[in-house]
Amino acid sequence: MKKVEIRGIIPPIITPMNEDETINEGELRNQVNRQIKGGVHGLFPFGTNGEGYILSEAEKEQVLSIVIDETKGRVPVYAGTGCISTRDTIRQSGMAKSLGADVLSIITPSFAAASQNELYEHYKAVAEAVDMPIVLYNIPARTGNSLAPATVARLSKIENIVGAKDSSGNFDNMLQYIEQTRESGDFAVLSGNDSLILWNLLAGGIAGCANVFPEVMASIYDSFAAGDLEGARKAQDSIRSFRACFKYGNPNTIVKTAVALLGYPVGKCRAPFNQVPEEGIEALKKVLAENHEKGMC
Repeated sequence: MKKVEIRGIIPPIITPMNEDETINEGELRNQVNRQIKGGVHGLFPFGTNGEGYILSEAEKEQVLSIVIDETKGRVPVYAGTGCISTRDTIRQSGMAKSLGADVLSIITPSFAAASQNELYEHYKAVAEAVDMPIVLYNIPARTGNSLAPATVARLSKIENIVGAKDSSGNFDNMLQYIEQTRESGDFAVLSGNDSLILWNLLAGGIAGCANVFPEVMASIYDSFAAGDLEGARKAQDSIRSFRACFKYGNPNTIVKTAVALLGYPVGKCRAPFNQVPEEGIEALKKVLAENHEKGMC
């Protein structure tokens, strides 16, 4: 199995689209280079911010191929391969492996309620079928299924399940992931909530805001790793005004709209998740202008 150090700031990179909602390959390549130049420690195509929930399987393969090709091994590439069924998840994971992805990020099944044992068996089956590092992905507000800390602890004993991303927003849940997986050695716990990254720097974070502020988000981790806790705290605090804009719509839509307002032709999110009210646009413009003055973007 490929060995990958799970660490740092890993943006769920947005998927630029043309007006007809096809993939904008040129701008996707540009965003890959923009993120890497900003100092991020990995890339996560078709995650939540990458609109993986609305891309076809063929489009996911297209996006992943482009990202891997443009990254050229400079940082690890995490592929989001979770589907509702175990069979589909195994097939998508096999596709990602064949293209050369470094890590699989596998979200819990959605829509139908799953027991903790069903979730355990789901991940175990995928781990046995695809010999790649796997990061579990817990985001119960979107999927309706939550990975309990005890289940994560059981799964951490499987060799190629190497980490878990927690986007529950529940800090205690994340702490329990850390506490209950300590015996599994290098098991990584990643924060999927940008506002909690500093407090979870045992590992790192999947940071959607890095699509807007890659240097700032990367500096949270880098400052902490260098022993500059004050610098890390200031960087963490600096994104608060931007995150306050999430009240105006779907966070994925807000992030992509902000990138477009910075002048990148990334297009809108795919319909119907593509609307931001005018007051939200004005709020974003104000925050981006203020942060530009601070040298953040």
